[in-house]
Amino acid sequence: EEGPDWMDAQARARMEGALSSLGWRCDTITGWLSLLSRIGGPADPDFVDWLMIDRFEGREYDIGICRHWLDPTIPVTEVVTKPAHGVMITSATLKGGGGWDTARARSGAVHLEHAAQEFEVASPFDYPNQAKVIIVTDVKRGDMAGLAGAYGQLIEASGGGTLGLFTAIRRLRTVYARIADRMAQSGLPIYAQHVDPIDTGTLVDIFRDDPKASLLGTDALRDGVDVPGQSLRLVVMESVPWPRPDILHRARKLAGGGTTYDDRIIRARLAQAFGRIIRRADDHGHFVILSSAFPSRLLSAFPEGTPVERMPLEQALAEIRTSKTDLTQSGLPTETSFMHDNQQ
Repeated sequence: EEGPDWMDAQARARMEGALSSLGWRCDTITGWLSLLSRIGGPADPDFVDWLMIDRFEGREYDIGICRHWLDPTIPVTEVVTKPAHGVMITSATLKGGGGWDTARARSGAVHLEHAAQEFEVASPFDYPNQAKVIIVTDVKRGDMAGLAGAYGQLIEASGGGTLGLFTAIRRLRTVYARIADRMAQSGLPIYAQHVDPIDTGTLVDIFRDDPKASLLGTDALRDGVDVPGQSLRLVVMESVPWPRPDILHRARKLAGGGTTYDDRIIRARLAQAFGRIIRRADDHGHFVILSSAFPSRLLSAFPEGTPVERMPLEQALAEIRTSKTDLTQSGLPTETSFMHDNQQ
């Protein structure tokens, strides 16, 4: 703190660097001591602990002890929310298709000393006339050829402007490899996250700029894409976005009410995916799910009044083609607008 006269700036920088490095190592060792002391001891009800082995091509390359909060909103509330003078949490899908209890649980408001104030504004969009949900009933689960064929036909029926969402990178890559040549022959550009060597933001910009382009991706595109106008008029999901049944999820599901906990997660994901379609007052589009195993209890994830129909693929293709023709004849703009609308 009070260096001698002979200590110049370089010497002080070296010493401060060494102190910082030692402090970081002390924190690491403290964490390891705390972790090791829990082995064989009583379980902490606020945490989930498990052993993990990472393997690649039959070789084990890492072994670890993992610990996660059972309820991750507890540390967020303690570190961020409670010390603040005031916090406003807002989202078009905060309820996730449920009620205020779901919103309070997801935001961590249940851990506050005082009850949170709640305020809700009705959506300005006319969902019954601007959007439609189609559940395709004849694409078999696990049939990659059939899944790829459905994606290719849907993109062609819509003339591009399609956002394809996947729950697994492997299936995304397989579908892309099967339909890339077909799309090129049809004159419909197609891009894919985890395939094209371009960052996600740039892929979205390219997709937004070309109404004939289509984009395939995973949850990053499901939750954070804003493409108003005719560049996005069809969203296709390969299946219901069920949570991955790992150790952490099973523990949280057990503590959160079983199937009810899963349903809250799925409704939130569906609401986010559906929200990609209607971004401003003159947007129109279809939301297609290629899974016949879609429980009716999850339909509350979509805005009230949104039409939902179950139909075979051929009927869905005919309806999308008809809708495309109607939009063209109505004189709606076909060029992409770059104005970001914050109403959603």
